[in-house]
Amino acid sequence: QVQLVESGGGSVQAGGSLRLSCVGPSYTISYAFCTGWVRHPPGKERGGVATIANDGTTSYTDSVKGRFTISKEDAKNTLYLQMNGLKPEDTAMYYCAAQTWLWGFDCRPRTDFTYWGHGTQVTVSS
Repeated sequence: QVQLVESGGGSVQAGGSLRLSCVGPSYTISYAFCTGWVRHPPGKERGGVATIANDGTTSYTDSVKGRFTISKEDAKNTLYLQMNGLKPEDTAMYYCAAQTWLWGFDCRPRTDFTYWGHGTQVTVSS
């Protein structure tokens, strides 16, 4: 069982910042075709937040553009999500996810990755 391990979640006030980290085997972070963050707000469906492709191309869902930044550090097999200007609607369980090469898989915010972490909770109060 592949294990991605997230950390960095917590409780902050609106306007605050958090940085999420995700560590996993090299083929899920450093050499993956696509890695990303997915969130599951309470009472709502999961949704893609941000992705980074193996060529460094990033993509964000509209609601986080300009506030969140996805990046990775290949030498450490670590994926990051820097979250600034947090809003109450960002409250969710955040999951790290990864996809090795798959024909037709478009690296953009989505929820159908193959490899997943167990999640880290982010709570933003107003």
